[in-house]
Amino acid sequence: MAFGRFERPQGEAPLADINMTPLIDVMLVLLVILLLTAPLLDGRIALELPRVSASPAPAAPGALLLELQRDGHMALDGHAVSPAALPGLLRARARADARAELRIRADSAVPYGDVARVMAAAQAAGLSRVGLLTQPPGAPASAAR
Repeated sequence: MAFGRFERPQGEAPLADINMTPLIDVMLVLLVILLLTAPLLDGRIALELPRVSASPAPAAPGALLLELQRDGHMALDGHAVSPAALPGLLRARARADARAELRIRADSAVPYGDVARVMAAAQAAGLSRVGLLTQPPGAPASAAR
């Protein structure tokens, strides 16, 4: 009788390395998603608008001039008007003259949303002819007044 150890059958050795294939697949999918969505995150469009030196538009009979100042004040044909009263005045003018034209002169510091609201009010009032007045390049700031 021999004293000794019984030999145990050795099972498979434990797996000691990580399977990298699923990790790489997930990382590539995330990279593709990032590449596809990154351009959509920027909501702005970089525009370089042209500067033209055109002659001023002739004064149309019956044209309304609306001035928007940076402090929020409005003037319709030189008379101060509140934002709440503006739609009623535009509606009355549209009823009086269907071909009336609204010309908007807005300070460059006026938010775009304010100009868009005025244009929407003009459209709702029935004025379909709306123009935006600009300052010619090289003209002094006081020439716009």
